[in-house]
Amino acid sequence: METIIALLTLILLEVVLGLDNVIFISIVASKLPEDQQKKARRLGLILAMLIRLGLLAVISVILKLQGSLFAVADVDISGKDLILILGGIFLIYKSTVEIYHKMEGEEGDKSKNIKATGFNQVIVQILLLDVVFSVDSIITAVGMVKELWVMYTAVVVTVVIMLFAAEPISKFVNKHPAFKMLALSFLLLIGMSLIAEGLDFHIPKGYIYFSMSFALLVDVLQIRMKKPAAAPVHTHEHYLPGEEEKIKQLPK
Repeated sequence: METIIALLTLILLEVVLGLDNVIFISIVASKLPEDQQKKARRLGLILAMLIRLGLLAVISVILKLQGSLFAVADVDISGKDLILILGGIFLIYKSTVEIYHKMEGEEGDKSKNIKATGFNQVIVQILLLDVVFSVDSIITAVGMVKELWVMYTAVVVTVVIMLFAAEPISKFVNKHPAFKMLALSFLLLIGMSLIAEGLDFHIPKGYIYFSMSFALLVDVLQIRMKKPAAAPVHTHEHYLPGEEEKIKQLPK
């Protein structure tokens, strides 16, 4: 049961946090002729999946390195521990920066820098950014579950969902920005647990799953029970949905 809860929670997190990746792919693909856009979007998402699976395979090998490299305050640090600690620090940093940006950052700061003309250029740009988007996705998976098959399943299911339901999910998250902020706060929790595990202080995964599930349940109940008296808070996004239409009007 715990494994199923972990899988579902991980898929939900990956979907919400992966929306920027989907929007970026759509914006870049919009620079192409209409008959090539759909192909570029699908290829971009498939590349994102393959990169994530490849990174998972590499990290799974690294996590088997149990030999001590050095000691900190009488705690032996192995290759696995080092990856966990660095991954935890990265997640805390990334989520904190993202929370700040959504509240006080520049709207569409990355959309305006997108420049691509030919099909090959579009795919190369998508490939490079897929690598960047994949890092926090993979570290999140490592922080949440131990079973490799759960990580692989979550990655594949997430990409399939994005292929067929990216638009309605994007609209829902934009309508209820609390979900995005909640997902980023989950990353803080996962980052802290990774650092703790790297320092040989093991937090039972059940505690983390319960905390996340309970917080998500409260958020869902609030949406169901309360009718908003005003429009939700507008969060600032790096890549803006609908930016594709503006880019189509630019010279190619």
